[in-house]
Amino acid sequence: MQTPARRTFGIVALQLAYGPGDNLIAIGAEVTAVRRRLPWVGMVLIGELCAFGPDLALAQDPGGAAEQYFRRIARETGLWLVPGSIYERHGEQVFNVSPIIDPRGEVVGHHRKLFPWRPYERGVSAGTAVTVFDVPDVGRFGLSNCYDMWFPETTRSMVAQGAEVILHPGMTTTIDRDVEISISRANAAINQCYFVDVNVAGSLGNGRSVVCGPGGEIIHQAGSGREVIAFEVDLALVERVRHRGWHGLGQSLKSFRDRDVEFPVYAHGRAPTPYLESLGPLTLPAI
Repeated sequence: MQTPARRTFGIVALQLAYGPGDNLIAIGAEVTAVRRRLPWVGMVLIGELCAFGPDLALAQDPGGAAEQYFRRIARETGLWLVPGSIYERHGEQVFNVSPIIDPRGEVVGHHRKLFPWRPYERGVSAGTAVTVFDVPDVGRFGLSNCYDMWFPETTRSMVAQGAEVILHPGMTTTIDRDVEISISRANAAINQCYFVDVNVAGSLGNGRSVVCGPGGEIIHQAGSGREVIAFEVDLALVERVRHRGWHGLGQSLKSFRDRDVEFPVYAHGRAPTPYLESLGPLTLPAI
């Protein structure tokens, strides 16, 4: 990929404190306020399922009214917009889908959540592809969703395709949020990238969004309420860290590329894994 002309880019991660129901108008007002107050920002990222909450009954048709509304907001503000995710119904299946909308209001991609939070996120089908996209004259971005980050292969696969910034909307209400902050830092450090993990707040989530730099350093960690998290990524720094190591230390991507070891768990697609099979079916915990 040709080196972009511009290597810094302003992003706002909106940690919004809403409840379940139709939050579209409120989200639109927040995005419009970002454009008015912070003219240097080029992208807004919002938490998972923030638009309606986790209600399958509110699943939209592909390209439905919610996506059309977000397209209009992106076009009116001139911002890249990743508005978290919404449930979409495709025939008999429902997917947890994150649209990617450019400043013209055009949808340049969708990410279907690869790992629904089973067994709790019931009735939701899994996507089958990692998602990367280019912001012209800036760089390559990757997009994952909540539980996806618990599987390091997702971030590794995006980075192997050149992603320098991972956008990661989530909706976490549980006590493992502290662990997720550590996972965000680890994903950033191991893959030498920015990792932007924006949670929802209010009754939909417990906040504590985190922005991590390419050494795993915390750039900002939010509290539990509404926050407008404005920051700038420096993709020249990502390039330097990947070439020289963070503060001249480990060059982990090069070492992974140049490895001699072949990992049996990845051999020939889904290789037999007797131990993993012995763990039994994925079911709700019982007393």
